[in-house]
Amino acid sequence: MRNASAGFIVVEGPIGVGKTTLAKKLANSLGYNIHLEEYKQNPFLESFYGDVEKYALGTQLFFLLQRAKDFSKNRLNIYKNKIVSDFFIQKDKIFAETILNDKEFNLYLDISNRLDIFIPCPDLVIYLQAEQDTLHKRIKTRANHFEKKISPEYLKKINDAYTSFFYSYKESPLLIINTSRVNIHTNHDYSLLLKEIKRDLKGKNFFNPISPEE
Repeated sequence: MRNASAGFIVVEGPIGVGKTTLAKKLANSLGYNIHLEEYKQNPFLESFYGDVEKYALGTQLFFLLQRAKDFSKNRLNIYKNKIVSDFFIQKDKIFAETILNDKEFNLYLDISNRLDIFIPCPDLVIYLQAEQDTLHKRIKTRANHFEKKISPEYLKKINDAYTSFFYSYKESPLLIINTSRVNIHTNHDYSLLLKEIKRDLKGKNFFNPISPEE
């Protein structure tokens, strides 16, 4: 890892939590390059949200190959430049473990292990949390019509999987923000978030700003 003034920042969290919005805003404020996941290129995704079990394997293998190719292509860029990304490749296994059955997951692991995947270690991971009801409401207001097919059961599985993954995550400094309770897009909270990011964070941290009225 690089250090204090984080050169590679990842914003992660479940669907609808606001990863891309925050990543773009941080990149603009910090003068960093932006690295976004091109999830809409997945030809299985729309069908997947309509029938998770039927299209899980195709959806996940496409994402695995796409993400592996993306990070390999951007290897030098990640090392040489300051970047904010709205995903990291570790998320692939979070989804695979959650949506694939045992036989599919074993095939997924076999293919994954055969790939030469570049897995960069972020200097800082910002994990955005939100309660399931909050996520569902946000998804309903998004422009992606096919995401409106996402069931509450699927959303809960993914949200729980993220919680479990980051509970034991130790590879990078981690900043956890519960976006159901903290509005990081107000001027007050966002300015405090920028200050927090610029500190030399270690281990697991929680962003709980005090409102100006308190």
